Amino acid sequence: MKTTPNPSPGRRRRRRFGGLVAVAALAAGLLAACGGGSGSSSDPEEKVIRIAMGSPGKAQMRVWNSVADQYEKAHPGWQVEINFMDDDQYQTVGLPNLLNGRQAPDIYFEWVGDRLRTRTEDGFAADLTSYVDGPLKGIWDPAVFTSATIDGKVSMVPHIADVTTVLWYNKSLFSEIGAEPPATMDDLIADCSALSAAGVPAISLGNKDLWPAGNFFSAVAARVVGEDVYDSALSGESSFDDPAWVAAFDEIKKMADAGCVNEGANGINDNEGAQLFFQGKAGIHPIGSWIVSWAIDEAPDLDFDFVNIPAVTGGAGDQSSVMGVITGYIVNAKSAHIAESVDFLALLNAKENVDAFIKADAIPLALSAADNPAIDERTARVNALLGNATTVLSPPDTGYDIETATALYQAIAAVLGGQATPEEAASQLAAEVE
Repeated sequence: MKTTPNPSPGRRRRRRFGGLVAVAALAAGLLAACGGGSGSSSDPEEKVIRIAMGSPGKAQMRVWNSVADQYEKAHPGWQVEINFMDDDQYQTVGLPNLLNGRQAPDIYFEWVGDRLRTRTEDGFAADLTSYVDGPLKGIWDPAVFTSATIDGKVSMVPHIADVTTVLWYNKSLFSEIGAEPPATMDDLIADCSALSAAGVPAISLGNKDLWPAGNFFSAVAARVVGEDVYDSALSGESSFDDPAWVAAFDEIKKMADAGCVNEGANGINDNEGAQLFFQGKAGIHPIGSWIVSWAIDEAPDLDFDFVNIPAVTGGAGDQSSVMGVITGYIVNAKSAHIAESVDFLALLNAKENVDAFIKADAIPLALSAADNPAIDERTARVNALLGNATTVLSPPDTGYDIETATALYQAIAAVLGGQATPEEAASQLAAEVE
């Protein structure tokens, strides 16, 4: 399998539903994130395990809360505090604020790739190598730790492999208009016309936080420019001011000009974009495999399926590539409870809890997940798409430098919103990242 980097070879107890961190607190935390702040976790005398992550959806939150209860019952006197944060805040300022705070998490969610390497280099990832042959032994195929290893040391306990963007489509709407799910970008443009004639936008996007369109159109861009050019530009080894990138941005312009995307997409968030799809007000929603779990609570009666990102005629890339990432949990190197945190992660991946995650349509990487009959067949197929892919692309915002990724996503949003031509976007992007 060819993979673009991962550069290294998601009240009874308020704490359980710990919600959104206040914006003011996050802003104040920026000072700590930039330097200063203790970054230390709980002291040895305090029997509390703190866990932080973006919100994984209500179904998975219920599993986490159950595992916390199990741990507390098995370890009298201990408490588990779980902070479920807004996803975008967590990924940007939320996690740095927490890590540099006085009550830093003992366990926290991360993506493999540049983010995992950064946490390791900054001293926030414990070396878990010795635990792989201890409490964690036998839970996973040892190969699963390859992408979670930095400089020969295991820095993360992998949990789930996600496809981060495919096209999910409303089967009923497509049937009503006599359309087929798109295999090529030309097919997608044709579907846009048919869906628009039926009174709905083809694609719903909530791109206020940049990553939804950023992931989707980056996958399209890789189809156009090829994986090597995609990787070298995002790694800073080549320039975006290249005719290939102009052609990639032109694919965005074609879709915008054809009215494929809902109006005001850059002004609404990802949840609002998803709701358009869930409510049958759009034919297609480009997002990752987690939408199946999301739909359990938000749109249980929606009949939907997926296709991979459409092929670009004449593109230089692998037209069957898949954009995906492995996510998991890091034990804070500054934690006073590293061994206890490892024990919690082992419990999280015990068979009964893996089965519970599967019922919530999240498929852990643990060996016990194999062939579970409760796996939603769409989830099984999208996971197989990732597992069988010849080329796996890393999303820009997790596999590469975040500032470069953000600049690319801003350029994508500018073309999508009509504020920049493809030529202007490529040129301005190149100047910004050089």
